[in-house]
Amino acid sequence: VQLQASGGGLVQAGGSLKLSCRVSKTIITHYAIGWFRQAPGKQREAVSAIMLSDGRTYYSDSVKGRFTISRDVAEYTAYLQMDNLEQEDSATYYCATGFLAAWHNYTPERDNEFYWGQGTLVTVSS
Repeated sequence: VQLQASGGGLVQAGGSLKLSCRVSKTIITHYAIGWFRQAPGKQREAVSAIMLSDGRTYYSDSVKGRFTISRDVAEYTAYLQMDNLEQEDSATYYCATGFLAAWHNYTPERDNEFYWGQGTLVTVSS
């Protein structure tokens, strides 16, 4: 399984960015695609994920109402629209694929349950 991430960058607080993550067609059909993030000095945390097959989603409490995840099934791609960004959203965002339940119950000890793409830096300035 290969993942190709794009997006990210520098934005002012209150602004928007969009991330995308394309997975290879070898993805397990009942896997979700989504993102984690890790800020300097902090533990990696689950952000959002979406089932490629049926569109079920996961959002962390910290991004609910501000981030929207979507998918293009034909393109094996997920998108994360990040609106009303806050400085606390600054982090390296990692796209990944794995079981949706693993996002709900994520701990770093479960990293090996996912396939990972490269990190994308998101910086939100004041």
